[in-house]
Amino acid sequence: MTQAADTSMTQAKAPRADAVRNRKKILTAAGKQITVYGPDVGMDEMAAAAGVAVGTLYRHFPTKTDLVAAVVAEYLARVADDAEAALARVADGEGRALDELTAFLGRVVEQSATDRAVKAAAQTLGAALGNRADEDRAGAAVAGLIHAGQVDGDIRTDVTVNDIYLLFSTAPADLPPAARTRWLALVTPGLTAQSRPAES
Repeated sequence: MTQAADTSMTQAKAPRADAVRNRKKILTAAGKQITVYGPDVGMDEMAAAAGVAVGTLYRHFPTKTDLVAAVVAEYLARVADDAEAALARVADGEGRALDELTAFLGRVVEQSATDRAVKAAAQTLGAALGNRADEDRAGAAVAGLIHAGQVDGDIRTDVTVNDIYLLFSTAPADLPPAARTRWLALVTPGLTAQSRPAES
């Protein structure tokens, strides 16, 4: 096969720019619609909110389960990106691991509060909750933050990634912002060596 043929095949497989834009619009609109109206929101309504034809939506996502699974997967990818960015800042000397881990906890809890209806919809529809590769990325980055904080002497030596996941599972995502802020203030000393509160 010639180089020109290879290039042609690669170009044919690449999604068109308008298709990429439509997919992004659909995912954004679907996330907002499910959060506001819950898992019963219709595909027609989500297509209208995205500003695309229903047929366009179905070309990207043949079923509502496919669409919700994609929304949740995108959310998990953002969480993994956030954790990796936090670890990169620590590695570059731009922040302390305990502060970055605490800030990461806060961001995930706030995002979970916004996206809880999406995740509930995914469970209702039987959608797969995200991508295993993104789960692994997030877990590895959180483990790196914990280790760096333990080396610094700021994080308890017995803290694990599973402990962070346990904290996520107890977060008051359905309560007002003040309650989530209070929750974070209460759990942070439990992560710190000698129960020292994190520096503000």
